[in-house]
Amino acid sequence: MRIKLYADNPNYRDVKLIVDALRSGEVVICPTSSGYTYVCDALQTRAVETLCKIKRIDPKKKALSLLFKDMSQLSEYCKLSDDAFKFIREHTGEFTFILPPASTLPKIFKHRKEVGARLDENPICKLIVSELGNPLITSSLPIEDEDPEYATDPELVEERFGWEVNLILDNGICGNGPTTIIDCTKEPFEIVRQGQGLI
Repeated sequence: MRIKLYADNPNYRDVKLIVDALRSGEVVICPTSSGYTYVCDALQTRAVETLCKIKRIDPKKKALSLLFKDMSQLSEYCKLSDDAFKFIREHTGEFTFILPPASTLPKIFKHRKEVGARLDENPICKLIVSELGNPLITSSLPIEDEDPEYATDPELVEERFGWEVNLILDNGICGNGPTTIIDCTKEPFEIVRQGQGLI
């Protein structure tokens, strides 16, 4: 089911439906500043395993990215130096930051030395992660380079990926391409992938 949400006047009945689905362990498709992505509650191991099954990835081998509502929540689940804190605070949106995970993350992250961390600027995404109260796992839709609209147009997203999930959050056309990945475990910080985010 595709649910239309307007950033300036979201229907909170629909927001509750989406948040309840996430709390029950579902994977949904959500708009972000880089396009539509799979998301689930990062603190529910079963939900993370379901997302990995959809993507056909091994969470022990494939790095997972977490989406946080604010710097305070990010600091709770990732280890941050003072320099990393200041840098990330100034570069929200189209960036993914590689950071060491804190022990507060679930067991599925136990053996990981690093995770991706995002602070998204899409208003619907920010609303959902804020209402949920937990960070989200986010994973890009598997599309070919020649079909970028299948990650940005909600009708096309539903056409190709609607059978995989029960809910798609429709915020209209969104996303400009992949995030810029910055490794904050090194000094100086290192750009791993140049995407839409500019330093």
